[in-house]
Amino acid sequence: MNNIKQSHIELPRLKQNLLPQLPADIDVPTYDRTQLKAGIVHIGVGGFHRAHQAVYTNELLKIAGNEQWGICGVGLFENNRGLSEILAAQDYLYTVIVRHPNGEIEHKIVGSMIDFLLAPDDKQKVIDKLAHPDTKIVSLTITEGGYNINPATGEFNSQSADIVHDINQPTDPKTTFGFLTAALKQRKEAGLPAFTVMSCDNIQHNGDMTKKMLLAFIELTDSELATWVNEQVCFPNSMVDRITPQTTAVELNHVEQQLGFSDQWPITCEPFTQWVIEDNFSQGCPKWQLADEKTGAQFVDNVAPYEKMKLRLLNAGHSVLGILGAVEGFSTINECVQDPVFKQFLRVYLDKEATPTLDEVKGVDLEAYKNDLIERFANPNIKDSVSRICSESSAKIPKFILETASQNLAAQRDVRLAALLIAAWCWYSDRQVDRYGQAINIQDEMQKSLHLNAAKTPQDNLAFIRQADLFGDLINNKAFVNAYIKAVHHIYATATQSGIKPIMLNYLTEKE
Repeated sequence: MNNIKQSHIELPRLKQNLLPQLPADIDVPTYDRTQLKAGIVHIGVGGFHRAHQAVYTNELLKIAGNEQWGICGVGLFENNRGLSEILAAQDYLYTVIVRHPNGEIEHKIVGSMIDFLLAPDDKQKVIDKLAHPDTKIVSLTITEGGYNINPATGEFNSQSADIVHDINQPTDPKTTFGFLTAALKQRKEAGLPAFTVMSCDNIQHNGDMTKKMLLAFIELTDSELATWVNEQVCFPNSMVDRITPQTTAVELNHVEQQLGFSDQWPITCEPFTQWVIEDNFSQGCPKWQLADEKTGAQFVDNVAPYEKMKLRLLNAGHSVLGILGAVEGFSTINECVQDPVFKQFLRVYLDKEATPTLDEVKGVDLEAYKNDLIERFANPNIKDSVSRICSESSAKIPKFILETASQNLAAQRDVRLAALLIAAWCWYSDRQVDRYGQAINIQDEMQKSLHLNAAKTPQDNLAFIRQADLFGDLINNKAFVNAYIKAVHHIYATATQSGIKPIMLNYLTEKE
């Protein structure tokens, strides 16, 4: 959230002493926050964490005996300063606005966060907090790009500048891995038990991947510590789900006008929420299964089928709508789904290309899940921006789309819709404008290289997918190459004149 201005109405600020004065229909913390200990340290306090894990924890804290599971947030970067200052000024309280498709709105004040540390101000303080005996779990929402994974090989990228810095200057870390390593080393030397590292990011086998990347980092400098981490630290896999748009001035004004107080960084989200977690913790965990008043978290032995379902249906569906919607000039995801062609294209992709790659998911009706998913995307009260969904596509599309396409190619199944999406991503990266010539807000760490390679497409149809760090060996797969060249031809020939919808419709009606 950047440059959001509140109205100049003098209203009381959301703080602990304001809670008793709030209307009864606002759900407020009913527990004594002064008695909480930070058993959880969370790195990457974005909107999703505050609408999801922190809400589950808030509900659990209403049950006596769970006071050891408060949350201390950590921001690793200077751009976290605004959030840090706002949360401190509000006693770490904030408002969650839950918007239902029928217009119903619920309001919840979340009090599970009790502190926030900004690493640029005092890195050792962050390390000490991670290493503190009270800390039982370190949870992460650092986005797909925060794990330093080479998307083509799946291995750790040890050559990034920040990783090289952390290897050479371990007491002055910049990355999540640098901070985790420093804290685990401190705990080991103090004879303290290890904490659990719990990824809550949209990465398949996120716990396993976190372990692999962290151990790869530690092995570069301290093999003895790596052995200890491998033996002592638990990395539960998890699947998380709740659509949480970026906060805008609309949310600030809503709180002021409807609730009568000022909250400088509220969160809006959909009513649906899901959390599936492997029961694999170093020092126990909160009983999140008791937390949510509707369903609670679900602890299972194997998260894999659930996370694959979510990544290849919800997250992939978002990417399908986001990239194609950006080219067409849509600004929000619900606008995309309200268009019959986009809605049909999404459903066909989910049915024909995504679903055949899924495993059996115990207790889940996939047809009902897909129906609900499209209804969630269409929620007119959740204005999830296309630009947010498209951000860091270079980290998302290899996991959400290309792994599915590769599995389909291996089984000699159709990948035409995936190829069209990749061709649209190429056009999006090349032109960086929509069909009307309006600039697209592209936020991607690889934006420069994506543009440079996509811009070569008029001379070389395959230039974009020659990027092996993104596309691996797809350039050598004849079936994919043929489908991609065909899609590139269609998009570059007609997208500017007639938009992408006629091309999508043609793909839906032509025979394979």
